[in-house]
Amino acid sequence: MPELRSNALSDAALMVLAPAALAVLEIFHPHVHDLMALDLRLWLTIHYAQMPFFVLAALAMAWMVRGHTGVAAALCRVAMFVFAVSYVAFDTAAGIVTGTLVQAAIASGTPDLWRAAIQTVWTHPILGGAPAMTTPPLLAVLGAVAWSLGAVCAAISLKRRGAAWGPCLLLVISGFGLAVFKTHAWPGGPVTFGGLAVAAAWLLSQPQTRMLPRPVS
Repeated sequence: MPELRSNALSDAALMVLAPAALAVLEIFHPHVHDLMALDLRLWLTIHYAQMPFFVLAALAMAWMVRGHTGVAAALCRVAMFVFAVSYVAFDTAAGIVTGTLVQAAIASGTPDLWRAAIQTVWTHPILGGAPAMTTPPLLAVLGAVAWSLGAVCAAISLKRRGAAWGPCLLLVISGFGLAVFKTHAWPGGPVTFGGLAVAAAWLLSQPQTRMLPRPVS
């Protein structure tokens, strides 16, 4: 019984609390209108905090299909690896690097001299973050597509193992939050990661889900 209780708590911490914390964090993520007018303390705090939470959210999705075999489960794990790598790289450049450059520009007293360098990063076709870009940055698109694919594959694998339709459908619908809203700030991030947290809590409340096999240690 203590081992079962410990497993349940660790599952809840990873699959529910981690994505829920990320969803709450994204509610406060600023929408950029003018980089030079950013609240830099809030901007950098959120972007540093997002780094581990993106990885934990991807791990939470992959943990849902722990011990599962089959193509869907395998694709889910690969997709979550791609999401974690691409989104951490994307947010490091578009969030932390951009914020640090803006901070240095303001501190220099001549921010206009820094605009070209800052805009080069912000509007970069691979790692940029400007919402007004004609073509969305590659890393952001790759991460959003990977997350959607992983969510769909996780739902398929879980349904085949006897999970109810409700949490599986919620997992699929919320899995397209980043792609549909084209942002991990509000509403894309909270919908995506909050949906994962609710779906995970729902699944953990189901007896058949708690009985899914665990990897052999």
